Amino acid sequence: MMEEYCNERTRGELLDEIRATNFSLIELGLYLDINPDDKKALCLCNECAKKLRTLTDNYQKIYGPLTIEFPCNKWRWLEEPWPWEKGGSF
Repeated sequence: MMEEYCNERTRGELLDEIRATNFSLIELGLYLDINPDDKKALCLCNECAKKLRTLTDNYQKIYGPLTIEFPCNKWRWLEEPWPWEKGGSF
């Protein structure tokens, strides 16, 4: 179901969702550093981590790697035009 959701979104929207989820995960981690016994926050952190993993996996299957750690057989960004080849502003 998450994969279908990702396919309906534009690349930019998916990246924005990845960034927002990553931010939430970092903030929850900082909160849990101070409140390690908060079970609700820990559960939310685990859900957020799972969502981030799913979003990034789906993004990388469609658009290629986000980081160097993602294994792939070729660099997909070489298939796209360079910024100066797109025309218009950067």
